[in-house]
Amino acid sequence: METTYWHEKWKRNDIGFHEASGNSLLSEFFAELSLSKGDRVFIPLCGKTRDIAWLLSRGYGVVGAELSELAVQQLFMELELIPEIEQAGELKRYWAKNIEIFVGDIFDLTEKHLRDVSAIYDRAALVALPADIRQRYTQHLMAVTKVVPQLLISFEYEQSQLSGPPFSISSREIYDHYNANYHVKKLASRDVLGGLKGLVPAQEVAWLLSRR
Repeated sequence: METTYWHEKWKRNDIGFHEASGNSLLSEFFAELSLSKGDRVFIPLCGKTRDIAWLLSRGYGVVGAELSELAVQQLFMELELIPEIEQAGELKRYWAKNIEIFVGDIFDLTEKHLRDVSAIYDRAALVALPADIRQRYTQHLMAVTKVVPQLLISFEYEQSQLSGPPFSISSREIYDHYNANYHVKKLASRDVLGGLKGLVPAQEVAWLLSRR
C-alpha cells in the first residue's frame, strides 16, 4: 500500500477510521498495562486520535508516529497546543508538554526516538497494514520499544466481503506475530455496531501483550 494512499485520504478528509469520541476499549482496559502517572505511551500510526487527549488528561505522556503531517497539525490544533517543530533524523518532530509526535515513515523510527516508552497502544496501526507488511511492522515495533507491554485492538471479519483497511487479523496471526516475545491474552471481543463501515459483520478485539 503506497504512502500516497494515506496522504490522499487525509487531504480528502476521508477518515472514517477516526473515532471522534475515542475508543471505549482503551478506557475499559488501559489499567491492564499497570502504568504509573507520567509514564509514556507510544501510539503507532496515531492520526489525530482522541485517545491521545484521554491519555493526556489522565497524566500520561504520549509519543506518536504518523505518516500524515496534516493529521498531526490537526491533532495539535484540536488539543489547543502550539507545537515546537524540529527535524529528528529522517523524521519531523512535533512536541509540546507531555506529547511528541514523529511525522514520516514509521520504519525510520529508532530506539532513540522512543526513549523511556513504557507501553504501546496499537488501535489503528496493525489493522491498517496489508499482510505483506505486518510481519516487518511487528518486528520493528518490538525492536524499537524493547518489547514493552501492549494494548492492541484488532478486527475480525470475513475479509473476502470487504477490502481493507482496516484489515481482518485472526487470532492465529496475532499469536504468530507476538507469541515468541509476549504472553498474549485476549481481553474482550465485541460486535462492531452496525457492522464494519456499515457493510460487514465484524468483531473488535482487545489484546493484552505482556513481555515474557
